[in-house]
Amino acid sequence: MSQDSSTARVSKRDTHQVFNQPEPLTDYDPWARHPALREALEREGGSAFEQRVHDFARLAAAEIGPLGFDANEFTPRLRTHDRFGHRIDRVDYHPAYHRIMAIGLDNGLASLTWSGRPGGRVARSAMMFLHNQFEAGTMCPITMTHAVVPALRAQPEVAAEWEPRVLASRYDERFVPAEQKRGVTLGMAMTEKQGGSDVRSNSTRATPLGKPGAGREYELVGHKWFCSAPMCDAFLTLAQSDEGLSCFLVPRFRPDGSANPFRIMRLKDKLGNRSNASSEIEYPGTWAVMVGEPGRGVATIIRMVAETRLDCVIGSASLIHKGVVEAIHHARGREAFGNRLIDQPLMGNVLADLSIESEASLSLAMFLAGRFERASGGDEQAERLARIATPVAKYWVCKRAVGAINEAQECLGGAGYVEESILPRLYREAPVNAIWEGSGNVQCLDVLRAAQRDPGSMDALLGHLEPHRGDHDGIAGRLDTVKRLMDRPDEAPQQARVLTEALALCLQATVLIEAGSPLAEAFCEARLTPRGAGLHGSLPAGVDRTAIVERAFPA
Repeated sequence: MSQDSSTARVSKRDTHQVFNQPEPLTDYDPWARHPALREALEREGGSAFEQRVHDFARLAAAEIGPLGFDANEFTPRLRTHDRFGHRIDRVDYHPAYHRIMAIGLDNGLASLTWSGRPGGRVARSAMMFLHNQFEAGTMCPITMTHAVVPALRAQPEVAAEWEPRVLASRYDERFVPAEQKRGVTLGMAMTEKQGGSDVRSNSTRATPLGKPGAGREYELVGHKWFCSAPMCDAFLTLAQSDEGLSCFLVPRFRPDGSANPFRIMRLKDKLGNRSNASSEIEYPGTWAVMVGEPGRGVATIIRMVAETRLDCVIGSASLIHKGVVEAIHHARGREAFGNRLIDQPLMGNVLADLSIESEASLSLAMFLAGRFERASGGDEQAERLARIATPVAKYWVCKRAVGAINEAQECLGGAGYVEESILPRLYREAPVNAIWEGSGNVQCLDVLRAAQRDPGSMDALLGHLEPHRGDHDGIAGRLDTVKRLMDRPDEAPQQARVLTEALALCLQATVLIEAGSPLAEAFCEARLTPRGAGLHGSLPAGVDRTAIVERAFPA
């Protein structure tokens, strides 16, 4: 038998050939291919760090991307006891998790903001946006380590000990006392079973070990319902002292070097965020030091919470963008019904609408980062605007992420529902930013609370929005809604979501307008008209869908 006939016979047994499938999107440059991110970095004052951000973007795509799959497949494992029965309370992570943590912390994601360099926070926000696209679970401990600094500074002697360890920009996974480590991670533990967001109902008790007061030693007895990243080196926590709810620093080791009693009862079996361990813990007589004024625990820890809320906005914007990028890439590489998917008019409408969602979310997140940076430089108006705009943005962007990512999944069809694609992980991750650090209702009530306790914050926000009243009828209409609700304090609490949504849409529109974004007009038409309440993919005729998609992810 000839070789040719043998080959022909084998080929008849082939069941199919693989064609009309796009190549996997790997190791691309998420900085060079994201014009809106580059513009936002410059606009908000971070251009001095452009090369640093670009270098990190390449690292995120080339290394964090592949590692992220392993870190989420091989999830953390709790070890409460060693083989001899001794209590050890440790969590084991896959090596991929440790490497991703090292990439983030060694590149300054917990320290760059506090370096004192102008634009450092804005650059760090851009880098977090890039990191989170490829692995979001590690963002939790990195975010908390970054966010703890303002709260630590409420107790100068505690900050003097712990802040240099945070600013060391080194990841050290060893379970040893903090003074022996190259760098540390810090977390927080606030909520309890009976209260959740109502932390004033906390039952954990703090008993002084000597003289009571700020900076003094206490013993804690109680529990925490949600403590993420329990292998952090220390945690800010809330407990009831004689003066009321107070804030404490709880390290994993006592000052004498012995392990601090810190009982990890179980790990949460979460919907997403799987590379990151979240736990229930108990304090069975745990050593702690009070941070901030006695009885002012919420006021102390809220400094940390404000920072983490900003990262929730950045993280959700990042997830949206990664979903959109994957959808565009797929649509460019696949044909259906005689044309590339991306050239099908309705698919083009969906992708363009998702691209608008992505840029509006990113621009608002970076605008907030810019306000935080200006506030740290003494800009009082920026501080007041950030105070009220943060819950506005967290409510809206984090809520919108879920639907946007699901729509991106649909663009891939069944391929977007299987784990080889990153889309299922993005979708599972999306709800967490809306829940953690205060769920939707809490954010909306915080908007009202900020307006009532500090009227200057609402004045600062409206002062930013009102000059754009004439730019679009939808902006004017929503500003009228805000004024009507604020003039009716009895109605405002039950309508707080209406108020917050109106502020969010106006804020996104004005940020895009002031940035000179080519998507500003399309955003206003898509989100501020009566028809704007529809699902993604309902852009009006006349919108240049091709140009919008190309801007979101240049071919």
